[in-house]
This record gives sequence, C-alpha cells and structure tokens, in this order.
Amino acid sequence: MTENSFIHRFEPATSAGSSPLLLLHGTGGDENDLLGLGKMISPGSALLSPRGRVLEHGMPRFFRRLTEGVFDEDDVRRRALELGDFVAEARQRYGLAAPVAVGFSNGANIAAALLLLKPDALAGAILLRAMVPLSDPPKVNLAGKPILLLSGQADPIVPASNSARLASLLSEAGAQVGHKVLPAGHQLSQADLTLARDWIGKFAAEVA
Repeated sequence: MTENSFIHRFEPATSAGSSPLLLLHGTGGDENDLLGLGKMISPGSALLSPRGRVLEHGMPRFFRRLTEGVFDEDDVRRRALELGDFVAEARQRYGLAAPVAVGFSNGANIAAALLLLKPDALAGAILLRAMVPLSDPPKVNLAGKPILLLSGQADPIVPASNSARLASLLSEAGAQVGHKVLPAGHQLSQADLTLARDWIGKFAAEVA
C-alpha cells in the first residue's frame, strides 16, 4: 500500500465463491465497526474495512460536511477518488475481485459517490441510510450494477425525498436498484440485516 493509503482491517475469505465486501462505517466509527455486520450478512466473505481519513470533532468520516446534511462536494469528489484508488491497491495486494460496498450513513454516502465517480471500483452496493452525495453528479453508466438501498421511515437525518431521489438517480444511470423504506430511524434494525443477507445471497448466486 502507498503512504496515502487508509488505515484498515482485512480479513481473508473463508469460503470460496463469496463476494468480498468493502465495509464503510458511519460518522465516529472506525475500521472495526462493521466487521460483525459483514460476517452476519455474508459469512465467509473477505472483508476490507478502511477508516475514514477526515476528522470531525475527533470523529472519523469519509468526507467533510458543512452542516448536517450539507456536504463539501469538492471534498466528496476527492475523497471518493482516493477511496477508489485504495480499493484498487487492496484488490491487487490481497487478490480480490471487485467488492460489494456495504456502507452505513456517511459510509453509504461515500459508496454512492464512488458508484457515480468510479463505478468500476465496485461490483455492487448495499447502501444503509444513504443520501444523494452530489448535487450535480457526472453522467455515468451503471448498467446492470445491483444496488440495495435501505432507508428508515422515521430517519431524522435522511429525508424520504432525498433517499427516493438517490434511488431514481442510480436507476436512471442503469443500475438495478432495490429501494426499501423500513419502519425504522437512522439506526439499523433486524430487518436491515435480514434484507442485506438475502440480497447478498442472491448476488453471490448470480455471480456464481
């Protein structure tokens, strides 16, 4: 890895044929946060879990924001490309296929930005409580790329109109988007785990 790489955890696959997961934590999380989630939704998958390189009041994030729900979009673009470079380096170092991103909150937002800016970095994505990351995204071809977007009906951070707009944006780019609004807030629920596990199981079967 280069000196510009991310602090990260890597756990090799224990089951042949399991898609590698790129685990992207929320604000204040770190490289350990989503390892348990990754193992629950896709036992046997290789897990690549970087720590966000931006600090907000000491809390790691993947990009800067100006206020709640208002992103520094220049930083979003720069950090998404940095993350894409890290994924490419990690794939070479660890011998991985293109991973499926599993992102929560800020991590889901950077995953969405990565899909829009460097789509070949990911095989697909599970976006948990994601928002539109860029107000003027580039034209991108996501033809056939599978994406699961899980939103919370009572989420105080992500407006329903915003998550619906993200689903439309990704669908219009050609992605196969499944968007479900759950009876939940911003935190994850058992329904999120069940839906994510079922989705990744179908994804793995289709790849095989």
